[in-house]
Amino acid sequence: MSYKNALSTYKEIRINTASQGQLIIMLYNEAVKQLDQALHLLEMNDVNKDPGRLEQISKAIMKTQEVITELMVSLDFEQGGDIAVNLFSLYTWFNRELTEAIIKQDSRRISIIRNHIEELRVVWQEIAATNAVESPRHEILGVNIAG
Repeated sequence: MSYKNALSTYKEIRINTASQGQLIIMLYNEAVKQLDQALHLLEMNDVNKDPGRLEQISKAIMKTQEVITELMVSLDFEQGGDIAVNLFSLYTWFNRELTEAIIKQDSRRISIIRNHIEELRVVWQEIAATNAVESPRHEILGVNIAG
């Protein structure tokens, strides 16, 4: 089995056996990773002279938007109440800001969204850790990560 196939199999098993909280953290991890990539590429000189780099930046931002959209559709408004509504509004704002960031190549906007996502990730890590200690089989209410 090749390294790439083994890695793919590992990732699939990890996702299939993860709790809802862990899945949300994985989504946040991917969003942060993609935004870091976009920021790194934007920091390089002559973005306008290298259309390939601009394409890579756009691709990283669009992947982040896909992750955010997955987070949006996983919200359970019945059980999540105001928290779900507020998260939906926040995610909508994230996607709107990221669209503007692509258009204007605005690293400041990307950094702001990245920092907000990082804060949400830390909160979810605390929630997942607390729920794992209190009850290993306890499902996190208000979120259906299956989408």
